[in-house]
Amino acid sequence: MYPEFSDEYWMIEALKRADVAEQHGEIPVGAIVVKDNQIIAEGYNLSITQHDPSAHAEMMAIRQAGKHIENYRMLDCTLYVTLEPCSMCAGLLVHSRIKRLVFGAHDEKTGSAGSIMDLTRHEKLNHQIDVTSGVLAEVCSEKLSAFFKKRRAEIKAAKKAAKGES
Repeated sequence: MYPEFSDEYWMIEALKRADVAEQHGEIPVGAIVVKDNQIIAEGYNLSITQHDPSAHAEMMAIRQAGKHIENYRMLDCTLYVTLEPCSMCAGLLVHSRIKRLVFGAHDEKTGSAGSIMDLTRHEKLNHQIDVTSGVLAEVCSEKLSAFFKKRRAEIKAAKKAAKGES
């Protein structure tokens, strides 16, 4: 469908990790770290199941990548993530010295790679990241929208059931 090793190709891999998150009842966000055209790490949201607000897909993938390359610096790596990183994750990416960030859907509420702020390319920080946004954005956005629509319907049905309504 897409050329091998293109941004779209890798985003599809990140979307597969988002599917795993959803299977665990998590917000469907997935991430992979690529180095030399190989996936060296992956992550998906685990904040709910791990009771850990820092267990975002990016955080999980970067932690795994550091162990894989045995370094806390990701100088020649690219992170692919289905949703624009929040400020916590954008800060992590700066500290990890990741070379490149590619994300799908923009996050107009907490996105910190251009939407509400841009920590990834802030001129006063000691590292700036090459950012590509909007890769398979519609697919990534739809996955999140469908999840939240389903979640709202489940909450509404649970409230109805608690009231004894049919």
